[in-house]
Amino acid sequence: MLFFTIAALVFGGIGLSGWDKVHWLLYLPAGMLIFAGVTGICPGLMLYKKLGFK
Repeated sequence: MLFFTIAALVFGGIGLSGWDKVHWLLYLPAGMLIFAGVTGICPGLMLYKKLGFK
């Protein structure tokens, strides 16, 4: 539920700013959070592990 809440806040901010005015890169973390919430697989954590962070 934490991932869904954060994604909802990000999408809310995008909506308040204007869907056509924000950069496309801002949709990426929100989409990753939705994916993590649905599947239980966190793409950000996987990326950090591949980069060598613990």
